[in-house]
Amino acid sequence: MASRIMLISPATSRSLRQARFDDGVGIDDAGTARARAAAGALPSGGRVVASGSVRCGETAVALGLHGEEVADLAPLDVGRWRGLVLDEVAAAEPESMARWLSDPACAPHGGESVEDVCARVGRWLDAGRETDGRVLAVVEPEVVRAAVVHALRLPSAAFWRLDVPPLTATELSGRSGRWNLRLGRPLDVPETDGAA
Repeated sequence: MASRIMLISPATSRSLRQARFDDGVGIDDAGTARARAAAGALPSGGRVVASGSVRCGETAVALGLHGEEVADLAPLDVGRWRGLVLDEVAAAEPESMARWLSDPACAPHGGESVEDVCARVGRWLDAGRETDGRVLAVVEPEVVRAAVVHALRLPSAAFWRLDVPPLTATELSGRSGRWNLRLGRPLDVPETDGAA
C-alpha cells in the first residue's frame, strides 16, 4: 500500500508580497492567472483537502480543485500578530520575535508554537500514511514546512530553514512506515511518476 500526498502552496497575494502575517486577503490577479494556467499540470483523481485560509481556498478554485477544509491543516495561529507586517512586529517586539524564531516551543504572540503546528500536521500525515491513494492538499507554506519536518523526523528548529515558494508542489510518498520526499516542483511543470 502506498500513499501519495501532494502539498500545493498557495499563489501570490498582496500580503505575501508585503511579508504580512495572514490577514484574510485573497490571492492577487497574477497569482490567480498563474494558478489557472497550472491547473492542467496536476494529477487527476484522489482526495482534495485544503487549509482554511482565504488564499488557499482561492488557489484551489483557480486550480480547478474543490475539496474539504481540514482542521489539522489550518495555518499557523500567530495570535495577536495576525495581519501585521513582519518588520512592524520585529520593531515593536524584537525580543518576542527573536524568541519565536529561535525557540520552536515558544508562542509569544498568544497563538500556537512551531512545535504545536508540527505536531498537528504530523498527526494528519501519519493518518494519511495508512491510506492507499493520492491526496492533493492546498496548504499554507508553514503547513508544508511542518509536514516536511515531521516526515523526515527533523528537529522542529529546522522549520524556519525550509523555503516554500508560491504555487509549488512538495510531494510525499509513504510506504512501510516511512516517507519519501520530492520538493518544490513548480506547478507549470507536468508531473511525472517517481518511485515511492
